[in-house]
This record gives sequence, structure tokens and C-alpha cells, in this order.
Amino acid sequence: MRKFTTRDLSLAAIIAAVYAVLTLILPIPAFTGIQVRLSEALTVLPFLFPATTPGLVVGCFIANLFSPYSLDVIFGTAATLIACILTRHMPNRYLAPLPPVLCNAVIVGAECAWYQVGGFGPAFWPAYAFNAFTVGFGELLACYILGSVLLAALPRVSFFRAMIPQKRLERLGFDRTAHSLS
Repeated sequence: MRKFTTRDLSLAAIIAAVYAVLTLILPIPAFTGIQVRLSEALTVLPFLFPATTPGLVVGCFIANLFSPYSLDVIFGTAATLIACILTRHMPNRYLAPLPPVLCNAVIVGAECAWYQVGGFGPAFWPAYAFNAFTVGFGELLACYILGSVLLAALPRVSFFRAMIPQKRLERLGFDRTAHSLS
């Protein structure tokens, strides 16, 4: 296990701030069953930068403090944590956006349904199916469109490439000093 450096801490803090600010200031629904959190595109970053996981979790926690769903602080943040951990271990950049999509569809979809129907009753499952689909679709848009752009672009920038672990760069087909694919 690698030591958490000052650079890692700085990166995590910046990501936390960016995530929270993007969630809270963009005029796009971020706390409903039908939501597109553009900040969720950042949840693919642990694939390249493992040190972003704490920042994403803290940023999500801060953003969820403003949610109308009080349990979003716990379950929404847990969904982000689980997604980040799974994303770090994805075998390639095309699968890296999948954990945030699935974790949020399952966990946040259930949370939204629970609030909408007042608990676990006969109406929970149809509400869950709807919310899992809509939350998952919003995540799909954020992670597979914007997140994929991040995953493709960041390794090409020498500043960011220097922060990506060497093993990950090799799997992506990059050399730490190269300016393009090897």
C-alpha cells in the first residue's frame, strides 16, 4: 500500500470542493428520482487517481447535507464510496464508469423510492424500479459521456499523467514520459 502524500491530500481536497460545488450550483436536478449530477462524472477518477476517493466521498457528503432526503447523507455517500472502491479495480477505462451507475441506481434508487412511498410497502417495488432506472440513467449520462472524456483526456496531459500510478499507465498503453499512446 502506498503512502498518502501531501499531493494526494491536495488532490482529494480539490476534488471534494469541485464535486460539492458542481452539485450545488448547477441548475440541474441533483436530489430527486430524476437526476443528473454532472459532478458524478468525477466518480470515474479513482480509476486513474486512487487518491481521489476520499475527496469524492467528502464532496458527496457535503453536497448531500443539502438534500431533502435526510438519509442521502448516509446512503448517497455510501453509494459513492462503494462506487469509487469498485472503480479503482476496474480492468479498463470502458468499464470504469459502470460501478457509479450501478451503485447509485441500486442504493439511491431505493432511497428515493422509500421516501416517495413512505417505507417498504406494496408500492415500494414499482417506485424502486422507476427510481433505479431514472437515477441509473442520469448516472449513465454523467459517467459514460463526461466521465469517459475525463478518462481519455487526463492521461494525455503530462501534469496529470505524472500523478497516475505507473501500473495503471501501462494498462492504458501510456509511458509516463510519452505524449501519446505507445
